[in-house]
Amino acid sequence: MSADRREFLARSSKLLFLTGAAQVAFEAVLRGEPEAAPNYKLADHWWGMTIDVEKCIGCGNCVRACKEENDVPREPFYFRTWVERYHVPNGEIERPEVVSPDGGYFGFPERYRAGDGSKSFFVPKLCNHCAHSPCVQVCPVGATFESPDGVVLVDKTYCLGCRYCVQACPYGCRFIDPRTETVDKCSLCYHRITKGLTTACCETCPTEARVLGDLKNPRDPIHEFLRTHKVQVLKPQMATGSKTFYNGLDGSVR
Repeated sequence: MSADRREFLARSSKLLFLTGAAQVAFEAVLRGEPEAAPNYKLADHWWGMTIDVEKCIGCGNCVRACKEENDVPREPFYFRTWVERYHVPNGEIERPEVVSPDGGYFGFPERYRAGDGSKSFFVPKLCNHCAHSPCVQVCPVGATFESPDGVVLVDKTYCLGCRYCVQACPYGCRFIDPRTETVDKCSLCYHRITKGLTTACCETCPTEARVLGDLKNPRDPIHEFLRTHKVQVLKPQMATGSKTFYNGLDGSVR
């Protein structure tokens, strides 16, 4: 692992307070050598996430938990994850009504009546942690990079705030943090998953609509989910190698 990556991991770990086995493991991460941790080895993991649209109730728990866990600005329009409500009138999938008030932070008010021939559903969105990330490719200084365990991360000490990656992301998952003028995005709660925890958004989801999965672990439930559901990725024509898999994704979703 390069020195700059070690420095990034060390800096991002300063505010963590751990005990027991987690402390032992994360000491290696703090040194910038997570592959040396006794119960976390980079080469053993390849992270992804499943999102079951049919289970999402639009409660906003994931949005609130993400902002709290990752110190995302509380103002509107700054999100590492957000939820959109789609309303498709009379099967007109080419003209869906899409709203996301404050990113779904406070949930969604009742608006549509059942039985009128239309349908409504919620779609959580976040960084897709692509295997072939356009954002990584366009960063002129390597501030955006992919970790060996498949997570797209940002080293803010190198970020120029040039916005190339913001423009390159086909999913609209990046923003400029007004406090630092550097780019910010979902890190898949890297500080949590390297300790054996799940992400904040998955932990707080009351219906388990969102589930973190380790694609390298043959015993991980994500494999059963992928086998037994008709999963899709957002904007497959972009060939980004998205590792965020959706079940029940309607054709109207953009």
